[in-house]
Amino acid sequence: MRIAGVTLAAMVVTLGVQPAYASGLTEVIAVAETAPNWDDEAGGNANADDPAIWIDAKHPERSVVLGTLKNGGLTVFDLAGKEVQHIATPPPPAPGQEPGRFNNVDLVGDLAVVTDRGRDQLRTYAVKAGRLTDATTAKPPLVFSKDTDEVQDQHTVYGLAATELHGQPVVAVTRRSETRVGFFRLVPDGHGKITYRPIGQVDLPSSFRLSDGSTWSPCEEPGDCPQLEGMVFDRTTNDLYAAQEDVGVWRIPQHGKPELVEKVREYGQPAAYDEETEECAPTGPVSRDAGKYLSADAEGLTIAYEHGKRILYASSQGDSTFASYRMDGRRLVYRAGFQVVDGAAADGVQHSDGAAVTTQPLGPRFPHGLFAVHDGENTPGDGDREGTNFKLVRLEKLP
Repeated sequence: MRIAGVTLAAMVVTLGVQPAYASGLTEVIAVAETAPNWDDEAGGNANADDPAIWIDAKHPERSVVLGTLKNGGLTVFDLAGKEVQHIATPPPPAPGQEPGRFNNVDLVGDLAVVTDRGRDQLRTYAVKAGRLTDATTAKPPLVFSKDTDEVQDQHTVYGLAATELHGQPVVAVTRRSETRVGFFRLVPDGHGKITYRPIGQVDLPSSFRLSDGSTWSPCEEPGDCPQLEGMVFDRTTNDLYAAQEDVGVWRIPQHGKPELVEKVREYGQPAAYDEETEECAPTGPVSRDAGKYLSADAEGLTIAYEHGKRILYASSQGDSTFASYRMDGRRLVYRAGFQVVDGAAADGVQHSDGAAVTTQPLGPRFPHGLFAVHDGENTPGDGDREGTNFKLVRLEKLP
């Protein structure tokens, strides 16, 4: 999600500083894209957000990509970007209450899990031959809220990552407008469906001590804390990497203390919220504690595994770029930055949210793997309508 605020480009103009990302970026193009989604009544209030890649082991070229569309539900599309299935969100549980709103999706084995931020629940779908079947328990428990009245405040389930721990499917989920990460085990409900049980939680900081001894908190809308969304489990170590949008990337081990392993460029910079514009604007210079490679929001995280190496890709939403990091033990070592630009088959990517990657060859279209990303400003638009969609990039084109 792109929260209220200004991009780094606007900040550096205001403060007279040259942007760090002005040069040195590799330009790549997408070879396929999905149809545009329109976030209005005529378009079914569909707003693309987060992708996940399901691999057909027998016929890799028949693999599919899943994508959340918020109030527009969940889409399933083939490697040419053509939709092959659509799943609607559930209706409000009662008049006057929020309907379903699908925010993030991830896969563990042949099970897709979705965060329904509208109703503060998880929904699960069995995947077979690239088609989804609802496997959600009849009465999914609330994830964070104590009752349906609290759900209406929409401090609800948000980001999601899935993995298998000790032979059991586990998901990490974040809470919208809060700093909490909850962990849940997926279990049978006894009626042929899937439910979930909490197994732990972590609360990350909302304020930070800087090297000059001062304390800094990210600028947020009143009542909000610096939330997290983009996450991925490292299947080698079982560590969770989680992007706190206005702060940076955390490594959260199964046992031990969370560590902030990468910071955004705005880290430590004073800013103030303007009630009139509903935006945050910088009120001071860039901090010497700031990061170099990500512009808030830090968003989608995904890991590529190949020949014993691990590469973490991160969406730098504020400047519409991506950063790649070599995972050296439990350290992140910056490798390169890139942006997805206009090409013959698809336009470029702006303000990307979710991302997913696989190094599995997926037939002639993606012979070395696939990088799937959300595009927050798909073009061309339709008059005043702003479109979103997903872009598909050949993995070997990434730096």
